[in-house]
Amino acid sequence: MTNPLFDTFFGRHAGSERTFLHLPDGSRLSYAAFLALAARMAHGLTSCGLEPGDRVAVQIEKSPEALALYAAAVQAGVIFLPLNTAYTAGELAYFVENSGAKLLVGDPAKQAALAPVAEGLGTRLETLAADGTGSFAAIAAAQPDSFDTVARAEDDLAAFLYTSGTTGRSKGAMLTQANLMSNALTLVDHWRFTGDDVLLHALPIFHTHGLFVATNVILAAGGAMIFLPKLDIDALIAWMPKATTMMGVPTFYTRLLDDDRFTGDLARHMRLFISGSAPLLADTHVAFEDRTGHRILERYGMTETNMNTSNPYEGERRAGTVGFPLPGVELKVTDPETGAEVAQGAVGLIEVRGPNVFKGYWQMPEKTAAELRADGFFLTGDLGMVDADGYVTIVGRNKDLIISGGYNIYPKEIELVLDEQPGVRESAVIGVPHPDFGESVVAVLVPEKGAAPDEAAIAETVSAALARFKHPRRYVVVDELPRNTMGKVQKNVLRDTYKDTFAAPA
Repeated sequence: MTNPLFDTFFGRHAGSERTFLHLPDGSRLSYAAFLALAARMAHGLTSCGLEPGDRVAVQIEKSPEALALYAAAVQAGVIFLPLNTAYTAGELAYFVENSGAKLLVGDPAKQAALAPVAEGLGTRLETLAADGTGSFAAIAAAQPDSFDTVARAEDDLAAFLYTSGTTGRSKGAMLTQANLMSNALTLVDHWRFTGDDVLLHALPIFHTHGLFVATNVILAAGGAMIFLPKLDIDALIAWMPKATTMMGVPTFYTRLLDDDRFTGDLARHMRLFISGSAPLLADTHVAFEDRTGHRILERYGMTETNMNTSNPYEGERRAGTVGFPLPGVELKVTDPETGAEVAQGAVGLIEVRGPNVFKGYWQMPEKTAAELRADGFFLTGDLGMVDADGYVTIVGRNKDLIISGGYNIYPKEIELVLDEQPGVRESAVIGVPHPDFGESVVAVLVPEKGAAPDEAAIAETVSAALARFKHPRRYVVVDELPRNTMGKVQKNVLRDTYKDTFAAPA
């Protein structure tokens, strides 16, 4: 038995001196050198006591070594759990505990905060820095540069990605080898990637977009990546002449358009610009095409499914839509109450089925049964419609999930912090349109009788408790929240009331 995921993405490049990564300092890393690094890290994982099926939780900055740790986990049959680098130690503790991770690899700069978490959970802690140093790097450096790949099957788990609804605890989406492999191979074909492509990669790699879409597609195609640590417009503009393609969130495109150096001439040689993780405003589509002649290709995916739909490579890329279901993916729009399919053009709940759909939620059979039907269709929680031409449009979310800059934000988590603050009787957190981030967070506060909430103190508390991308960008104090006859807060009313909060002045 082989290891299909490793063989498809990594093993076939063994010995290749082709460039895999172009690094910010101008150096390059070949496929062969990358795989030797990954092999040493695979030995490092086993020397830390991990066996096939064990979990490694990873909260480290983007680097070639961080990417090699992903390859190492696949080669060693270990389940890879990437975690947002912005999470606080308190937030991280839940993911490590719930996943049962045997090893936590963190940034050396956060070792003091992570050590009590790891010790309290009986999890081994090692470190890996963006410059390639750290205790895990030292362990790996002493290992051989070849590793006997662990045999795995397509149905074996390869990764956990944690997601959530608007209430309750985060859920660990279990992704199999086949989930990741099938989706990447479909995208290579659908988006016409080849070994000649050079992807401008400035996305984080703790998220499905940067890791399981961008990176896996390039690995499957045998191309190269310009591997930038984060979104930096100066770097994007400087490196674009050496790229053929770019994947980004809407923020990438709005910020490029805000820079006069981003011209049609600069982008003329590019083959493809792809956007996802948050809705792209129609105005951005138009402005980008006017500036460059390129029409951004927008697609739609989820943590549990990777990519579901895409606008066409050839044919009309229709602004405001996410295109058609990808080959092998079935999509239907149903009545949220009855589950029956709705008429064409009617809005309903989007359900998808295909080899890309995850296996279920880790240790949450009830949640799995509630969102993954027995026939394999997954209830996405997104509301949408399919027009007469077959284009899918996302019109909203059945849940109150906020997506800001490509990151998922769950209002209930923020509300729990706000409701504990002095002078606050209750709160409601909503997402409203933002020209740069797609959506941004507004916190609506109802004060205790006779009290006046201290917004500065509240913001400071939120800053200490939650990752920065979850912080409200505006606080609003009102006498009461709008409710329906059943007493439920009408967040749709709040979203409508504050929808122009971040709109540009007329």
